[in-house]
Amino acid sequence: MTEESSFLPLTTSDIFVMAPELSLGIVFLLLVVADLLLPKRVSRLTIGWLSIAGLAISATLTVIVMLDGSVREGGQPFSLLGASYVVDDFGGLLKLVFLAGTALIALMAIGSVKRDDAIVDRAELFYLLLPAAMGAMIMASSGNLVTLYIGLELLSITSYVLVALRKRSTASAEAAFKYVVIGGISSAFILFGMSYLYGLTGSVELSAFRIALPEALNNYPALVYVGFFFLIAGFAVKIAAAPFHAWAPDVYQGAPTPISAFLAVVSKGAALAAVLRILYNSAFFITGGGSNGGKPIGDDVYLALLIAAAAAMLVGTAAALRQRQMKRLLALSGAANGGYLLVPIGLNFTIVHSNNVSEFIFYLIAYLFMTIGAFAVLTVISQSPGHEELRGFSGLYYRAPWTAAAMVIFVLSLAGLPISGGFFGKLFILLGAANAKAYWLVAIMVVSSLISYYFYFAIVRQMFMRSSNEDEGEIAVPATAGAVIWICAAATAALGVAPGPLLDWIQAVFTIQGDLFVR
Repeated sequence: MTEESSFLPLTTSDIFVMAPELSLGIVFLLLVVADLLLPKRVSRLTIGWLSIAGLAISATLTVIVMLDGSVREGGQPFSLLGASYVVDDFGGLLKLVFLAGTALIALMAIGSVKRDDAIVDRAELFYLLLPAAMGAMIMASSGNLVTLYIGLELLSITSYVLVALRKRSTASAEAAFKYVVIGGISSAFILFGMSYLYGLTGSVELSAFRIALPEALNNYPALVYVGFFFLIAGFAVKIAAAPFHAWAPDVYQGAPTPISAFLAVVSKGAALAAVLRILYNSAFFITGGGSNGGKPIGDDVYLALLIAAAAAMLVGTAAALRQRQMKRLLALSGAANGGYLLVPIGLNFTIVHSNNVSEFIFYLIAYLFMTIGAFAVLTVISQSPGHEELRGFSGLYYRAPWTAAAMVIFVLSLAGLPISGGFFGKLFILLGAANAKAYWLVAIMVVSSLISYYFYFAIVRQMFMRSSNEDEGEIAVPATAGAVIWICAAATAALGVAPGPLLDWIQAVFTIQGDLFVR
C-alpha cells in the first residue's frame, strides 16, 4: 500500500492546539538568551523559577485546548500537519502528567543544585528540562512514526546533556557516556523496527496500519514479527525493562538527582505512551480484538509485552535486594514499576476488560508522586552525610521526623501497601489482569511485590530503628525541597484514601474509540 502524505503549513487553529508545545519552545529560547545576558551576580536559580512558570503556562494551555469543544469535529480528535500530529484527550492527560512531573523536578532542583559543586552551569539544568518535556509531549500526540521519532530524539538528546551536567564528576561523565551509547542503540532498534513497518505498509501514518498490516500478513508474516520485536526491544531499553535495564543503575547514580527523577518518571512515561499509541493502532488490528478477525502475530506481540513486564518485575525486585546505594535501588525499583505499567498495555482490550488505559494513567500518576517524592527526600538526606548510601537514612526519624513520615508514605506506596496511591494503582492493574484471565501474571505481580517488601522496609528500618552514625543534628530541609516532598506525600496519601475521583475523571475524559485510535 502506498500513499502520498502532504504536510500542510500551520494554520491559526493549528497554532492554537499546538500552543502548549510551542510555548515551551519559546520560553526555552528566551531563557537561553537570558542566561547569556544576565549579569553574573544574578542568581541562576532565577532561571529555575522562570522554567517552572513556562511549564505552568504550557499546562494551562493544555487544559484550555482539552476544554475547547471546537478542537473536536464530530467527536473526533483534531489532527494537523498531514495527520502527523493528533490532539486528543489521551495525549492531553499524559501531557499534564509530564508537565506536572517536570515542574516538581525543577522545584526540587532549585533546592539541591546550589549545593552540588560538581554542577558548573546551573541554569542549563533548568531550561534544558523544557525541550525534554516538549519531546515527551510530542511522543504522546504523534500521529505517525516520523513525528514520534522526532519527539523521541528531542527527549533523548536533551536527556544525554542533562545527565552529563555534573562536569566535575567522573561518575557523571561515565554515566553520560553509557547513556549515549545505550540510548543510541535503542534508538537504532526503534528506527529499524519502524523501517520494517513502513516497508510492509508503505506508510508512516499510524492510521494506515490498521488496513495495511492485515494485508501484509498474507505475504510477509516473518517481517511483521521482526518489525514489532525490534520496536519492543528498543522501547524496553528506554523503559529500563529487564533484560534491558542494566544501564539504569549506573546512569541514575552518576546523574544529578533531579535528572535521575526525570528519567525515572517523565522519560519512562513518554516511552510507555509511545508503545501504547503504536500498538493500539497496529498490532491491535491483527489480533482477536481487531475488526479484521483474529491473527496469531498480534497476540504474540502482546504476549511479548507481558513477558517483558513479568521479567521487569521479577528481575528488578530481585536485583534491588542487595543494593545499598539509594539511587541504584530506586533505579531498580523503577525497572520493576515499569513492568507494572506495561501490564495494562500488554493485556489488550477484551469484552470483560476495557479499562487498560485508565489503569495505566492512574498508576503512572501515582508512580510520579511517590517516585519524585522519594528522590526529593534523597536530595535532602544526601546533603548531610555527603553520600547517597542507605545508611544515610539512619536515625532520620530523630533528625527530621516530618521528612521521615513523608518517606514512610512513599515507601508504603512503592511497596503497594494500603493506604497509598501505589496500592490502588497496583490493585487496579492486578484486577484487570485477573479479569483478562492472565492468572500467571497475577501470580508474578504478587510475588514481586512480596519480594520488594524486603528492601523497601530496609529504608524504614534505617529511619526508625538505627541511630545516626554521622554525629549530626537536625537536617535542614530547603523550602523548595520540602514543598515537593509534601506535595507528593499529600497527593500519594489522597490517592490512597480516595482513588475514585481521579479514576472516574480519567474514564470520563478518555474514550478508546475517540482518543486512542488515530483517524
